[in-house]
Amino acid sequence: MAEPVLLRHRIEYGAVTAVVQLTRLLPMPVVLGAGTLLGTAFHLFDAAHRRLAISNLQAAFPLRSPDECAAIARGMFAHFGRLLTVLLKFSTMSPAQMLARVEFEGEDRVRAAHAEGRGVLLFTGHFGFWEINALVHALEIQPMSVLARPLDNPLLHQLLESVRRRTGNAVIYRRGAIRRVLRALGDNQAVAILIDQHMQSTDAVYVDFFNRPAATTSALAALALRTGAPVVPVFALPQPGGRFRMVYEHAVAPPPSDEPDAIRAFTQRCTDVLEMYVRRYPDLWLWMHRRWRDVDGAAKVKGMFPRASAEEQ
Repeated sequence: MAEPVLLRHRIEYGAVTAVVQLTRLLPMPVVLGAGTLLGTAFHLFDAAHRRLAISNLQAAFPLRSPDECAAIARGMFAHFGRLLTVLLKFSTMSPAQMLARVEFEGEDRVRAAHAEGRGVLLFTGHFGFWEINALVHALEIQPMSVLARPLDNPLLHQLLESVRRRTGNAVIYRRGAIRRVLRALGDNQAVAILIDQHMQSTDAVYVDFFNRPAATTSALAALALRTGAPVVPVFALPQPGGRFRMVYEHAVAPPPSDEPDAIRAFTQRCTDVLEMYVRRYPDLWLWMHRRWRDVDGAAKVKGMFPRASAEEQ
């Protein structure tokens, strides 16, 4: 059943479409500056998520000072402001204009994985410019399927889906997802999964993330072990001059066949790769997400991601 469109949905949609038209006219340095201002404003006014981000950072980096953690949080808010405005800018660009803004590193690893003929499982987190990676991956290598959650605002949901699909990608939502993912892998396509959200479902597994247990999706490991599809980490990093680097790491090796808890072990290996990048670039990860529910005040902060509707459970 379609979600009802409320007045606030129309206001939000109108604001975003106005920004899209504005970014079409602006050069990338101005788009980045506007995103920084937007993120800085949210840092200033969203006290609840600011406090949660700092609490998460202090728990993850106990040797860093409070001032250092606060500075990383400010940088993180600014980054996610830039992510939004850059995504809107890319939504107005031609394929050639997109590719002119990006560079690729390790893309041959994905092509080699496809050569095995079992599809490819790509994974990352809410880190860097992951939405941009999906757009340009389809242009440089081949279109992929992206696992995603629907937005609460149905108008913005349709807008974001059109952006995600504009370079040929498909979007897979939770209902019927396994069947569609298996079909995509069977056709030797790539499927992209984010692995850094707190999971409340029964198929979640607990792995260490920054030395603390975090409920994590088991879907990536379960699919890899079931299908034999290679699992390739991917990270989209900002570069000077309004450019972006798409980094494809070496495929994560599966655990030994006699591993007693192979799904958890495989999930831990993938999470370790994500943690390595977050440690390198801490201001590029979503510290305002309630990744660990034992952080002070986390239960009182509204979640960053929409809950699945009843028919998606």
